[in-house]
This record gives sequence, C-alpha cells and structure tokens, in this order.
Amino acid sequence: MQRLKNNMPRFLPDKVTWASALSGLLLACSLPLPDYGLLAWFGLVPLVLVMQGRPFKSGFVAGVVFFAASLYWVNIVMTTYGHLPLAVSFLLYLLLAGYLALYWGAATWAACRLREFRGYSYALTLPVLWVALEFLREFLLTGFPWATLGYSQHAWLPVIQSADLFGVYGLSYLIVLCNVVLGEVLLARQNRLLQGFPGKALVVTTLLLLLNYGYGCWCLEQDLEGREDSLQMAVIQGNIPQELKWRPQNQVNTVRIYRDLSLRAERAGARDLLIWPEAAMPFYFQDGGPLAKAVSGLPRETGAALLFGSPAYLKDPGGMRYLNSAFLLSPDAQMLGRSDKIHLVPFGEYVPLSSFLPFVNKLVAGIGDYSPGEINPLPLGNHQLGVLICYEVIFPELAREFVRQGSDLLVNITNDAWFGKSSAPWQHLAMARFRAVENRVWLARAANTGISAYIAPSGRIVEQSRLFEKVFLVGKVGLGARPGLYSHLGDLIPGAFLLIGVLWLLQTRRRFL
Repeated sequence: MQRLKNNMPRFLPDKVTWASALSGLLLACSLPLPDYGLLAWFGLVPLVLVMQGRPFKSGFVAGVVFFAASLYWVNIVMTTYGHLPLAVSFLLYLLLAGYLALYWGAATWAACRLREFRGYSYALTLPVLWVALEFLREFLLTGFPWATLGYSQHAWLPVIQSADLFGVYGLSYLIVLCNVVLGEVLLARQNRLLQGFPGKALVVTTLLLLLNYGYGCWCLEQDLEGREDSLQMAVIQGNIPQELKWRPQNQVNTVRIYRDLSLRAERAGARDLLIWPEAAMPFYFQDGGPLAKAVSGLPRETGAALLFGSPAYLKDPGGMRYLNSAFLLSPDAQMLGRSDKIHLVPFGEYVPLSSFLPFVNKLVAGIGDYSPGEINPLPLGNHQLGVLICYEVIFPELAREFVRQGSDLLVNITNDAWFGKSSAPWQHLAMARFRAVENRVWLARAANTGISAYIAPSGRIVEQSRLFEKVFLVGKVGLGARPGLYSHLGDLIPGAFLLIGVLWLLQTRRRFL
C-alpha cells in the first residue's frame, strides 16, 4: 500500500490542495449567492489545519477557488458585452482569480513564517495579516475590494452593527480569528498536546464575539433610522436591456419609460425626489435638444427634484474629457449640480497604462475613455446628496468622504445589467448595506435592471425590487448622518495592521538572505 502511495502521479492533488480548496469553496458559499453566511465562521478551518505544510500554496489554492467561484459572473460581462471569445474570457477570468488569490497566499505564507521563526501563534498573526491584505487590495493597482470576507455577514443585523466602529474589516478580523482558534483547537487535540491548546485565544475570541453581538443588539434597540428631516421619494428601475441601451433609435423609448414610471411614482406619493439609475439617459443631456427637454420637463410636471445618470464631457486644452455623471435638477428644472464618477472601472471605463497597451480595447463599448471626477455632494434644499456611481459603493472611503463633506443621504445609482442573472447584483447590494451602517446614514439605490432598494442606517433593507422588472419604489428616507468611530477614524486600524505586518516580517529579514 505504501509503495502504491509513493508511485501515485505527482500531478494529482494532495491533502493540502484538497483541504485548501474546500476552504475556498465553503467561504464562497458564504457570500451571495447562495448566501450561507454561517459557513464563514468555520470555512477556513481546513486551510488552517494544513497551511503549515505548504504555507503559500495552501492560501493561494484556497484563494483561487474562492475568487473563481465568487466572480464567475466576470465571464458574462466579457463574453456577452465585451464580445470576447470564451477561451480568452476564461483565461482572463483565471488570471483575475489568480491575482486576487495572491493576497490569500501571502497571508498564510507570512503567518507560517512568523510561527516558524518567531514563535508567533496563528491566532495572533493571521487575522492581522488577512485584514491588512484585504485593505491593501482596496487600493493596490486601482483597487478591487469585492468579496471582502466581512460581507458574508450582511444579512445578520446584530453582527454587522460594529461596522460603525471598525468598518467591514472588523468583521473580517473576527471571522478569521474564530476560524484560526477553531483550527488550533483541533490541531492541539489531534497532537494531544495540552501545552498547545489555545486556551487564552479561545477565551479572548469568545469574549470578542459576545461583545460584538451584544453591541449589535444594543444598537438595534436604539432609534437608528429616525431623522428629524426626511424625503418622500422614489427610485425608478427602467429595466432597459443592455443590448438596446446605447442604440440611438431606442433613446426616445428609454426617455418615455422613465417618464411614465416617474409620473406614476409621483401619483403614488413621491413628491420630493425621483432617482434614475446610472446612465439612465444614454445621450449628452448637457447638449440640450428634444430628449433633454423631455427630461427637464418632468420636475415641473411632478414638483419633485430629479437625479439621473447621463454621460458628460468637458473641453480643456488637453482635449475632450468624458465623464460618467449624475445630474440633479430642482423641481423647477434648474440645474443644482453634477457629480462625476471618481473610481472608474479598469478595462470597462478606461484602459490602465493605455500608452503601453495600445492594442487593448475597453471591454465595454462606449464613447471613449472616461476621466475621474472629484467628490462633490449635490445640494438639495438645506441638505446634500452623496452620489456613488456603480461599483463606487464597494469602496468604504468614498462613502465616508461624502459623509465627511456633509452628505445627508447616500445614493447609489448603477447599471447591473452587465451581470445578467448571476449572483453579482446580490453581492453588490450586500456591500452597499455596509456603507449605510458604517456612516449611520440612509442609502437609496436605483439600478437599471435591479436590485433597487432603500437601506436604513441599521443595514436593514426596507424595500427592494426584483431583478429584470420595470418598477418604481416609493419610500420615505431620513436625512442626516450620525457618524460613529469608523466615520472619524476611517481605515486607521487596517492601515496599522499593514504596518504591523511589515514590521513583523522585518523581524525575519535575516532568513530572507
């Protein structure tokens, strides 16, 4: 039997690979969809049990499986709308999963190295390193903080209330800590070593979990959602098919759909504000003309302000700059302001290092490369709106900065039609919930094909639409943010973790030589 074992082909997966892959799969299932959030609290245990044997490989394999399973919808974007061949799309998808998996591999490698050369326990190092690398992923190479581990708990309201203290990264820390301690308990029992039992770590972890849950229950007993001022408003979901959206011959029909839904919403009680999605008007509103006039006439007809997405442009000495923008019109159709998208989608709205990659085209056909804007809250009476366009809502610092600059209501306008009938719209909505909790502010979300929603400062989804339906949602939202610790400190703690991780590794620098 042993001889047969030794003669097994080298390319067959070993125990480390299988265990690591299992962790990746369990954690992927904790995210929407299928959204089994409880799996996150023990899904990393198989990886913890085997990572000492293959420090980098174990984390990398787990990461590849996790991101490949979580981001499968990238293929829908690249093949259906980017018109890439399936083989090319699949290769790029694997490269993306491999790149993101490097962060997991680095975390397990560093934790194992610190245990081997400094004697630091996994419970001390891995949660810190994990959060540090999740934070690094938020801004390195333009940043892509999709599928941060803490988002797996979006539906468990008592657990996510601590996001107003430490952001989503605080939950990631707790989840990894819980997994590591469970893993070390199993390792100690497996080796029958009482001196290796993580007694102190187990007590500390239990205490932190109880404090987190207790804090959440206490928060939910407070009046988090009530505000002195409010808006009676509607988000409009036009459900314009992506393949028709940018066709000139469909523009008149698009305007008609949004006008009709908005007039119905006004009759249903939306007297203060109407919100249309990202690029709802697929033409240059600033150029005027019959279509722009039809849009401008709506506020006069309804008596409500109108916020809508439309492309824009600026002429400067360097040439033409294109912008992905949101326009706000007053009830008498006066322009109150324009907010331009700040964090652009690489290869979707612009090509990074385009001078070095002249052969690379954008995956999304459109008017040209977009330019980033600046944070610019839009005035509405005595209040201000912070507009997060599309996937800007997954960047915590953008929402926090809008609130810091006086935004009383966060608005997320997006076009999730790119994702098709996949899990991506649900993942996108889950991340938006955290922006409301982190800043204790109402968030209204208007999506072309869904999911549109109203999210309370507690993270509770007050109302939401179904995917791929023409609908309007009338609701009442409070105005005013109640910033907590996270709004003031921001990502100071994850940043400190990144510095601590570097200092720890410098302690092993002689081993690098």
